[in-house]
Amino acid sequence: MNQKIRILVADDHAVVRQGFGRILAAEPDMEIVAEAGNGREVVDRAEEVRPDVVIMDVAMPELNGIEATRAMMVSSPQIRVLAVSMHKEAVYVREILRSGARGYLIKDAQEQDLIEAVRAVWQGKGYISPGIAESVLVDYRKHVTDPVDRLTVREREVLRLIAEGKTNKEIARMLGLSVYTVDAHRGNIMDKLNLRSAAEIVRFAMRNGLVD
Repeated sequence: MNQKIRILVADDHAVVRQGFGRILAAEPDMEIVAEAGNGREVVDRAEEVRPDVVIMDVAMPELNGIEATRAMMVSSPQIRVLAVSMHKEAVYVREILRSGARGYLIKDAQEQDLIEAVRAVWQGKGYISPGIAESVLVDYRKHVTDPVDRLTVREREVLRLIAEGKTNKEIARMLGLSVYTVDAHRGNIMDKLNLRSAAEIVRFAMRNGLVD
């Protein structure tokens, strides 16, 4: 028999953890390897037991599910997170997916939906509860754009030259700008794209096809 999907259930209500555990443990390809009752505990337990999938309640004490997922993606990036919540507003979905979760399940979903969601995220697929999929799509269209679109034409030029390894002085000479102006553009680029170093600028430029 193939290896089972190893699952950690995180929720601050024991009855919810037990309910999810009962449903999933009944499946021949799944097993519950740990539980957690707050955000800090789930990050620690995930490091200890290295589950395949974490079922993450969005609203938990100490660290909420969004913050806990973000922390887990740093310490245990191989783990797939399925967020669960009573909240149907798209903002919650957007924020936890941005933090690294692969799926979002409404708590009043059917048992089969939970099982399908776990299998989907374990396989590396996304999963959104059918009842909120339309609002999430509308929200995505409203809020998510190509990050490069945030930059001015001049900032794109500077970004490309930084990614090619040019210094501020070289860029200033090539574009007919002062070094201070180039430095200001660099700061704007890093702020707009949430980048913290020249190495991150290079990686961003490569991912977005701005340099070879």
